[in-house]
Amino acid sequence: MELRRVVVTGLGALTPIGNTKDEYWEGLVSGKSGAAPLTYFDAEKFKTKFACELKNFNATDFIDRKEARKMDRFTQYAMVASDEAIADAKLDLDAINKLRVGVIWGAGIGGLETFQDEVLNFASGDGTPRFNPFFIPKMIADIAPGNISIKNGFMGPNYTTVSACASSANAMIDALNYIRLGHCDVVVTGGSEAAVTIAGMGGFNAMHALSTRNESPETASRPFDATRDGFVLGEGAGAIILEEYEHAKARGAKIYAEVLGGGLSSDAYHMTAPHPDGIGVIAVMKNCLENAGIAPEEVDHINTHGTSTPLGDVAELKAISEVFGDHAKNININSTKSMTGHLLGAAGAIEAIASILAMEHGIVPPTINHEVVDENIDPSLNLTLNKAQKRDIKVAMSNTFGFGGHNACVLFKKLD
Repeated sequence: MELRRVVVTGLGALTPIGNTKDEYWEGLVSGKSGAAPLTYFDAEKFKTKFACELKNFNATDFIDRKEARKMDRFTQYAMVASDEAIADAKLDLDAINKLRVGVIWGAGIGGLETFQDEVLNFASGDGTPRFNPFFIPKMIADIAPGNISIKNGFMGPNYTTVSACASSANAMIDALNYIRLGHCDVVVTGGSEAAVTIAGMGGFNAMHALSTRNESPETASRPFDATRDGFVLGEGAGAIILEEYEHAKARGAKIYAEVLGGGLSSDAYHMTAPHPDGIGVIAVMKNCLENAGIAPEEVDHINTHGTSTPLGDVAELKAISEVFGDHAKNININSTKSMTGHLLGAAGAIEAIASILAMEHGIVPPTINHEVVDENIDPSLNLTLNKAQKRDIKVAMSNTFGFGGHNACVLFKKLD
């Protein structure tokens, strides 16, 4: 059967450097850091005392107070970002066939704060189990797409993908395939995460995964820099409206980009560390290129997973050199995590949005905070260091990898 074409018609972003897609883009181009000392709880005794929290965000500005209390922050973020994306796509909810509109969402953890708070409340009591009746519905990872569909009446496929930090990229690829195969006309996809909590910070600190650059939080996320010492935890959501091409054309929708294809692979190596030779990353990029039906030489820009960890950054860049050969030096490579921090299950979504907007505006956002050259990184690669660069981008790739060895890669094309 002939696969249907899939395009992007709406975007929504709620990030540490901007609470709308336009604010997010402005933050990216200006090289804004979202990292700052923690405000959600007293972090005095924690090894890491900072994160990329949302700024000036109040859920009840967007969601009825009573409803907001029934939602963990990760669901609140999903609702706000998806509302923006649906409005941006100018979807007429009274005209479309809601049986053919799905919601496929990514979350690596889900309602961590809800779980944490309920257990702490129980532990501090007299042993009588007095749990909030919304404990389970607030906590479960699939509740975000459930709430999006309930609010809008979308009755197509509805579920959450969980593959750690690759979750929202997995969701996009699933959404792409549902539309390609004719099962849906529109899918609301993306991801959200709200792990900036006592449990989240404590757990990642225990793994030695987070930067401890407490004296300079705004410079702590420094992908590709020789002095990088771990990632910076972020939070937020990214929402993308994927739509069948002819369906979008028929209603006169603005088309941001075409989704050419997606690839998946597994490192099959270690719970948290990447294979040092990037074998799984090589496989996922090759799978994506093959799925999209394009040659490596057609790719202009790659938004890397680039978390600012000592092992991960080197392995990914080695893989890029292996897959793209001599063409690798012609690609604008960057890591927007240098500005947003690592949004875990939402990372793939907000980074795909960054790639799509880079194509639209002809600008590659920078990799900020680079100061010291890493001798283990090929100096011929253009890592778009510290300053945005103008570039006519026709094809952009977004890489996302997760604990457990999960790898996902998505390719976008600018329509003529």
